[in-house]
Amino acid sequence: MNTINKTKLPPGPKTKIPLGHLFPFQRDSLGFLKRIADEHGDIVHFKVGPIRVVLLNHPDYIKEVLSTQNSNFVKGRPLKMAKELIGEGLLTSEGEFHKRQSRIIQPAFHRKMLESYAPAMTDCTVSLMNGWEDGTQVDMFEEMIRMSTAISGKTLFNVDTEQETPEINQALKDVMSLFGRISLPFSEWLFKLPLRSTRKFYNAKARLDETINRIIAERRQSKIEHEDLLSLLLDAQDSAGGMSDQQIRDEALTLFLTAFDTTSIALTWTWYLLSQNPAAETKLHEELDQVLQGRIPTVEDLPQLKYTRMVLGESMRIYPPIYLITRQAVEDFEIGPYLVPADTIVLMSPYLIHHDARFHQNPETFDPDTWEEHAQRISSKYEYFPFSRGPRACIGEPYAWLEGVLVLATIAQSWRLKLVPGHPVELLQLINLRPKHGMMMELERRKR
Repeated sequence: MNTINKTKLPPGPKTKIPLGHLFPFQRDSLGFLKRIADEHGDIVHFKVGPIRVVLLNHPDYIKEVLSTQNSNFVKGRPLKMAKELIGEGLLTSEGEFHKRQSRIIQPAFHRKMLESYAPAMTDCTVSLMNGWEDGTQVDMFEEMIRMSTAISGKTLFNVDTEQETPEINQALKDVMSLFGRISLPFSEWLFKLPLRSTRKFYNAKARLDETINRIIAERRQSKIEHEDLLSLLLDAQDSAGGMSDQQIRDEALTLFLTAFDTTSIALTWTWYLLSQNPAAETKLHEELDQVLQGRIPTVEDLPQLKYTRMVLGESMRIYPPIYLITRQAVEDFEIGPYLVPADTIVLMSPYLIHHDARFHQNPETFDPDTWEEHAQRISSKYEYFPFSRGPRACIGEPYAWLEGVLVLATIAQSWRLKLVPGHPVELLQLINLRPKHGMMMELERRKR
């Protein structure tokens, strides 16, 4: 049995540079984390400037932080920058306030409500496809963002945001381009400086606020009753001890951004992986032809679309929407044979775990059948966690699965997507894993 070592930290890379490992971590966080895990093991300590960081690279240790000892961890310092954008939404809030907000918002993601979103999801997808022509080239990343933005606006707020999508997308790009600062020591002080990038951030924030505030104002003036997320937020404001205007804005913006951003990225990588794996693509088409026979999918079809779900699940194993999860220790905590000090930043990477041969056979190979076998194992809970786990897992996970499967089925039964020859495919490591150069693909209408 391991004994707790209270006298020294876990092993890790050394450096004499004042900023520690800041620059290699910023340049390629996944490459850096994999390298130090290979060299030092599953519990690794390193410094980013004055900040103490510990990487956990085993499902058992990750479970300790996300579930067993979760009350000892907060989002803390790593999300200071996110709060600049989305305030005290579900993504950034803590403690009892977070629990209260979760209880208010949870009904928007109950099964009955989710099922009511399905027609809007497929309608927006069909609208996107109506603008496609056989043989043309499109950036599927941009197309998926445009479609998912429309879906989020319609399902969560019952509004049409299609005309605003280019501006919303540009604002999101401007915000995301600055999220590399999240790992900088004293990053909160950078917002006090008159930098061009800081002005760009706040201009983008103002543009997103304009959209959300307009949606809220229009709903308040409307006499029509709706059953959606925005109605839940406004009803909560009217109740005793309800939400303030600022809280409604924070929650609405948080869920709007995460709903379309996560799904659009997951689907983009799915189209890429299918284009590189013709056997899986053929099997997907066979299922869709057999189940749907040319009609638009509905929630009633979901139990029969098993391989479609497996394709999406395997895509999120290879390219998880959340590739790096951070927590900050409130008090000293035991992990393995070590006692780690309070205030330490803890890093956990679904990407590294998903690509670890100890937990996934042939981890670099796209194989939906293998994903299905693995997902059925009880032990897989912390070996596959694209939406995190524990009490702070993504509340919108069922929504993302529903949208992902319906969109995948709707498009793939009518179109085959081929990567444009020579198009570079690289990871852009921001808050999530984006394709650095977009995803240029050629549209080919399927002939059944």
